[in-house]
Amino acid sequence: MPALNIDFSDEELAELREAARERGVTLKALVREAVTDDLARRRAMSEASQIFRSFVVDNADAFDEAFPEDAPARAGGTRRGAA
Repeated sequence: MPALNIDFSDEELAELREAARERGVTLKALVREAVTDDLARRRAMSEASQIFRSFVVDNADAFDEAFPEDAPARAGGTRRGAA
């Protein structure tokens, strides 16, 4: 399995060791979990962002009708920024 060597300051390493000890896991497990959790969080945020953007685009006209005072200015009968 591929491996990765990461340099930490003495203070950072001491803090990581303490956190691992408190959680009852190895230092390697603690760092691996932190990295994989961050990757999963980033992936979920990206997917949520894409879903939200799609929802906004798909429902733009309905929002404009419901809240005409907040609707963006229209040029040539199309919504500003619409494709």
